Amino acid sequence: MTFTPNYNLRPDLLAVAEMVKSNTRVLDVGCGDGALLYYLLKNKHIDGRGIELSMDGVNACVAQGLSVVQGDADTDLSYYPTKAFDFVILSQTLQATRAPVEVLENLVRIGRRAIVSFPNFGYWRVRASLAIKGKMPLTKSLPDEWYNTPNIHFCTIKDFVLLCNKRSIIIEKKLALKSNNSLVPQIYRNFGGNLMGEQAIFLIHRNE
Repeated sequence: MTFTPNYNLRPDLLAVAEMVKSNTRVLDVGCGDGALLYYLLKNKHIDGRGIELSMDGVNACVAQGLSVVQGDADTDLSYYPTKAFDFVILSQTLQATRAPVEVLENLVRIGRRAIVSFPNFGYWRVRASLAIKGKMPLTKSLPDEWYNTPNIHFCTIKDFVLLCNKRSIIIEKKLALKSNNSLVPQIYRNFGGNLMGEQAIFLIHRNE
């Protein structure tokens, strides 16, 4: 299966959107230019809110009529009430936070479900670059050099699963996307996702 871009959405965001139920309350943390929020509003009729660090991103969202405020995932999520949203989304941002464990805990506190995606540092091209070239890798999902990357906490799919288990966070669904934006096949997902998946998407929650 390949996710075909629509509404200028990245394929991974379309995969995220498929996990969100219609007519629900959604908070998109690090929502960028609001492309995902806009898509969900138009296609799933959500009650959507967003938080974005960059003022340019906030302005782009507001220009589309989206309800987005400027804020930092590391410091501002603690102000949100418990179970205030049905879904809280953190897309391609966890690895750039200063305190990813605290951010993750806030996600599953604020939302009845949380959707988290990140570049998989266990991807085979990443491993090959380190093993063969002896240098930090450059891939489609990790395009920056080591000295100017915003990513400060790299992790693999296996690392994230272990963290969720350690924090008693339930993994409801997990996907791994290959570099061509197709899903890692079901037969390989548990065993090969950490090797073949360039990006990972998790649907998680904590039992009440």
